[in-house]
Amino acid sequence: MPDTHPDTHNEKWPALSGDALTQTRDTLHRWLQIVGKIRLALAPWVNHSWHATLYVTARGLTTSPIPYGRRTLQIDFDFIEEQLVLVTAEGEARRVGLESKPVKTFYDEVVAALAELNIDVAIHGAPNELTDATPFRQDDLHHDYDPEMARRYWQALLQVHRVFTDFRTGFMGKVSPVHLFWGGFDLAVTRFSGRRAPPHPGGIPHLPDEVTREAYSHEVSSAGFFPGGGGMDEPAFYSYAYPEPAGFASAQVEPAAAAYHEGLGEFVLPYAAVRTDPDPDAALLSFLQSTYDAAASLARWDRESLECERGRPKVPRAA
Repeated sequence: MPDTHPDTHNEKWPALSGDALTQTRDTLHRWLQIVGKIRLALAPWVNHSWHATLYVTARGLTTSPIPYGRRTLQIDFDFIEEQLVLVTAEGEARRVGLESKPVKTFYDEVVAALAELNIDVAIHGAPNELTDATPFRQDDLHHDYDPEMARRYWQALLQVHRVFTDFRTGFMGKVSPVHLFWGGFDLAVTRFSGRRAPPHPGGIPHLPDEVTREAYSHEVSSAGFFPGGGGMDEPAFYSYAYPEPAGFASAQVEPAAAAYHEGLGEFVLPYAAVRTDPDPDAALLSFLQSTYDAAASLARWDRESLECERGRPKVPRAA
């Protein structure tokens, strides 16, 4: 039975704030990039860089199976056991502790673990989408990591993933998985109108413009969650449209705590406003739906053919 006790709602949405969050976030972000780049280097390209993303699991985050010739590798962040687990389909495994250590140490440990598994992979050795692109092998600045804060972040991801997945089911057109982009450190879900978009101007720090343009090759309405950074001091939800239709920035959206952020070019809803709402799920769904409604209506999407009722367990779609 679903947990519907009113006193437990906000406990499921953990508090995320303070120096421990900032420091852990900045270190973990670079660790995620190292692991994500391994998947990027080995997996065949999928539209919009979907081949490179990470996925939420019941214990943390995973690459999912990665091809290595005829072998298979998977790398998991296990926030319960506080380990990075590298496994192959042959049954071999290596582990790297998730604890305070410099990024350069984590990088060397991951490289050593791969070598012990006879995995030879070269990655681009510096972060993407960060203004500070210090190479991983030289980064001893980012080293603070609070396992409890990392677990809180993962527990928040579990709740966000659940609501995003529910929202995702209300669309019959092309829609992305709910997945984590390690470049921007955001868990995202994206809907597509089916129409081509004008070439993206690019300009994202330390990211090739050709990657950005391929990612935004078609019109989108995209929503996501990120744990702060990149122009936001605190964790927040976002929603944007590309290309942004006229009138989008002044659209009326819900809930009341949501607002258009001129600097980011997207609607933003603080995570704290959701977790302290009497019904966090409803508050987040209202943000997702109202911002999508604004984007799709103003851009004149073919909403009748693209949309449907949100899915329910054991109930097939009507033919």
